[in-house]
Amino acid sequence: MTDTARVATLPRPIEVEEFFADPAFSHPSISPDGTRLAYLAPRYGRRQVWVRGIDEEHADAVCVTQDARRGITTFSWTDDPRWLLYLQDTDGNEDWHLHRVDLEAPDTPALDLTPLPAGSRVVGFEPVRSAPGYVLVSMNRRPMFLDLFWVEVATGETTVHLEQPEPRGDFLVDRDGRAAFYSYLADDGTQEFSAVDAETGEKRFLRRVGGPEHPTGIQPQRVTPDGTGLLVGIYQDSDDLRLVRIDRETGEETVVAAVEGHSLDIMGTAAPGMPPTVFTDRATGEVLAARFVGDRSVIEVVDPHFAEVYAALSQLSDGVLGTLSSDESGQRWVASFLHDREPGLTWFYDHGTGESRLLFRPLPHLDPADLAPRTAVGFPARDGLPLHGFLTLPVGVEPAGLPLVLVVHGGPWAHDSWSYDPEAQFLANRGYAVLHVNFRGSSGYGRRHTLAAIGELAGTMHDDLLDAVDWAVGEGYADPDRVGIYGGSYGGYAALVGVTVTPDRFAAAVDYVGISDLANFMRTLPPFVKPYMVANWYRYVGDPEVPEQEADMLARSPITMVDRIRTPLLVAQGANDARVVQAESDNIVASLRERGVPVEYLVAQDEGHGFANPENRIRLYRAIERHFAEHLGGRGGIG
Repeated sequence: MTDTARVATLPRPIEVEEFFADPAFSHPSISPDGTRLAYLAPRYGRRQVWVRGIDEEHADAVCVTQDARRGITTFSWTDDPRWLLYLQDTDGNEDWHLHRVDLEAPDTPALDLTPLPAGSRVVGFEPVRSAPGYVLVSMNRRPMFLDLFWVEVATGETTVHLEQPEPRGDFLVDRDGRAAFYSYLADDGTQEFSAVDAETGEKRFLRRVGGPEHPTGIQPQRVTPDGTGLLVGIYQDSDDLRLVRIDRETGEETVVAAVEGHSLDIMGTAAPGMPPTVFTDRATGEVLAARFVGDRSVIEVVDPHFAEVYAALSQLSDGVLGTLSSDESGQRWVASFLHDREPGLTWFYDHGTGESRLLFRPLPHLDPADLAPRTAVGFPARDGLPLHGFLTLPVGVEPAGLPLVLVVHGGPWAHDSWSYDPEAQFLANRGYAVLHVNFRGSSGYGRRHTLAAIGELAGTMHDDLLDAVDWAVGEGYADPDRVGIYGGSYGGYAALVGVTVTPDRFAAAVDYVGISDLANFMRTLPPFVKPYMVANWYRYVGDPEVPEQEADMLARSPITMVDRIRTPLLVAQGANDARVVQAESDNIVASLRERGVPVEYLVAQDEGHGFANPENRIRLYRAIERHFAEHLGGRGGIG
């Protein structure tokens, strides 16, 4: 193909704003009675909650929140058609508060139902069918304890319901809010489950399961609707994570959902805002289906009636079911779909009439033809461990000898999946091949894959990234002299490891809210999370209070190898980050500047662990665009 012909097939240069402004519509949810739709859409430069009739258009909708400081991400209907609830923090500090909106007077300011002191936060809330007008809220008004409280939605009156007796123990409640089970994380990282007598509070031991193969804890932990069982994600005798019921009386385990060769996708439980791990019936709470990890997500249907609904929904999109809500009758459904080039298409479906119609496209300004397919790939690590990932190649360009950006996910106990990725699309539009790899320790690829990461930060976990690059070079996709590395959180740490442990491998790097000092990172985490670190950071990395382990952690920390950095580096940090504090970036940047090594540093004063406000995201990705264009040779300066 000639250069002229190649250019003729290139997609249009897509502006940074088109990728990283807030979507026009997102997070749809149908009301319990099936008559209204709530969703997020921009106003005042931020994501707000809007409500409209199910048969109305956006022009008829009412904006019911007025938060001009920070966009809203999590909201919920209540059992009273007058009230709607949402969570909000302050400038990304993750001190979440629960707010109430009056849908009969949407212009009145929202009421903070949980006025908490700094450092305390709401970590979850849910309505309880036997207590209309109330929600059950988990929050740490006691700094080290996540207690359960009844909150009356109309008045904000709050009363203690169940106090957490020990930092690593949690009551699991039934649909009436009564303690049904007790979950305790033991010193060795295993999880102990006990049945709880709702009247006396007496605990009766049932099962001990898990360990370091569950670094984010056993997910999910959900009491069955009848209160007689506990649903958990465990491996049993398999390498694959399954959805299993533990019987309250006998402790017997019964498999509810399993897919051979695939693990339960717990990202929707461990990371709110992700597609759900388990779909449940709104009225009964029974499990409808479960999500499993694969080249594309695998939806395993459990409920026979939902099988009919799912079959009909599957005809609406060639993507994978993402979010789903229904009315109490289970007849009216609102579904959105995961897709690499047409994300979040949201449909209304009436199972009674068979009617369906498209409600909205979240990114109406983007043409799927201009976007790049996200292709599943696989290859072995140097020690033979199977690795899986995704390759995004620029449209209209011969896929040979391209500049490559290796994008490393956070966690590290998370995983990349087949979906729309604005970062990958942005980079592909600039002419880069983009490679994601689910390195060892990533969730979703089995027990062995997870456990292979113990003690391997800056070791074989980094080797996996190098092996992925070598694969892309060996296949002819990538130019070995034009490879960049980019990541956020753990991915930022991986980028810093890349330019310290292997300083000659990458031509450019971007560290976004990344860890530079493993010991300092662990010491500065919020105090109430530290008891839960037994099976993850303490087990996989070490305890900074043990001198020998701290020494090993420092040996794996980029800050102690900063004198090796000669790769062009861009660092981005939120000033209010509660997970990776600003000192993690400050220290790296200060050390480089003292040595006269050029480094670009972006700090957003109104952000936390990642940039949420559109203007900050746009500023960040314009800087990334310039950085990679200068050092890798992709297209830059668009817009």
